Amino acid sequence: MQIEHKTLLVTGASGGIGRALCRRLQERGARLVLNCVNGEALRELAFELQPGHWQAAADISTEEGRASLVQICADAGIDGVINLAGVLDFALFAEQSPARISRILEVNTLGTILLTRALLPQLLTRPQARIVNVGSIFGSIGHPGFAVYCASKAAIKAFSEALARELADGTLSVAYIAPRATRTALNSDRVNALNQALGNKSDSPEHVAAAIVSLLQDGAAQRFLGWPERLFVKLNALLPALVQQSLVKKLPLIKRYAQSSTETTP
Repeated sequence: MQIEHKTLLVTGASGGIGRALCRRLQERGARLVLNCVNGEALRELAFELQPGHWQAAADISTEEGRASLVQICADAGIDGVINLAGVLDFALFAEQSPARISRILEVNTLGTILLTRALLPQLLTRPQARIVNVGSIFGSIGHPGFAVYCASKAAIKAFSEALARELADGTLSVAYIAPRATRTALNSDRVNALNQALGNKSDSPEHVAAAIVSLLQDGAAQRFLGWPERLFVKLNALLPALVQQSLVKKLPLIKRYAQSSTETTP
């Protein structure tokens, strides 16, 4: 996709990756529909950017929120969507409340899928349109302490792959990108401490934003970020027992940082 003069919806725009992404897209001449659930955060983001972008404070996990966002997108005339909105929970599955489990799936999975469905009639009318779904390396590697989050992102990975194939004979393309750990407020202090203890590397929001823009432009169907994370994705697909053995060895450390409280992320 040629980004210049295109109008793009970015969900989760006020987060660390979202802000970096919006700045980069603006630099390339895109007009943006900025979405997040927090109106104040959205206004702060809009103030940081140049005038002329649309603001859409809406919760994609609700029918009302999606409906209002779809109407704003119709008014703006979008050419593409970057589904970035998401929540993260680091907790042992047995200690997660049903409400928290539902929230993760409602935002990360169901909200993203239903919003994409609602926007499909608009996107199918554009001569060159693209959907980029932002998942996670954890969507391909089941990691202890993140069971529901892994499930939510694995669903988006499969959805993206299937939809890309379903729409392959038209002008609308679909892509999936899976970042590894990223230095944003989405990660709590305990997640950061766990990554440090495990020796996991993390990327800057700017690095991930650049990768999303590259994927938006080059037409590829999938991209996985980070090394050795990309290797682990392949190993988990071909030889899952090896990855399981490695993670189970780290289980006492993971449980120590998971403790007994559930993370809450806006």
